[in-house]
Amino acid sequence: MGFLESILGGGQNNEQDYRGFVNRYEQGAPHEGYSDEEVANRYQQVSRGLPADVYQESAQEAFSRMSPQERMQFGQYLQQQSRQQNYNFPDLDGDGQDDRYQDSNYLAQTTSRMHQQQPDLLGQLLGGAAGMLGGNSQGNIFSNPLAKGAMAGIAAIAAKKLMDRGGGNRGQYGNVRPASEDPYGDPGLVRPASEDPYGDPADQRRW
Repeated sequence: MGFLESILGGGQNNEQDYRGFVNRYEQGAPHEGYSDEEVANRYQQVSRGLPADVYQESAQEAFSRMSPQERMQFGQYLQQQSRQQNYNFPDLDGDGQDDRYQDSNYLAQTTSRMHQQQPDLLGQLLGGAAGMLGGNSQGNIFSNPLAKGAMAGIAAIAAKKLMDRGGGNRGQYGNVRPASEDPYGDPGLVRPASEDPYGDPADQRRW
């Protein structure tokens, strides 16, 4: 079972459910359209085991949808939460904030590095350990809407990337391309013997 199937559970309904989550993220404000609990669960499901390059690409796209001021506020909030939970967070010039937070690439690199070191760390810092581990039943996991939007974005964008890569034409045979798109499976697209270096007699035109 591949990583995509392990997330979706191998069911078409689950894929549609995730596409609905992606649509809600793309069509509304990043922190609206879903409960805190759903965002926490989606992020946890998608981020665990996610390839490092896909995680960083997804984070970069999510942060690029924020304004520079929102990225700065998010970075400061992440730094504050990190220090409260005794996690060493970089501060370039020692003034209590890092001006690079306005850069979506820098934020993506920072959060991706944190994720690689400890997959659940970002969720614990932004949502609280109890909330990310299912200990909060009141749906009040995120105290900062930017944190909720960032995690929703990473989960939604990563899920979309995985579905587009591995689930574009899912049918009873999985991801096998239909004959109309397969030059080796559609008789109408088979090259004639005159153009076939292997000279398959079956390809010759019948008169």
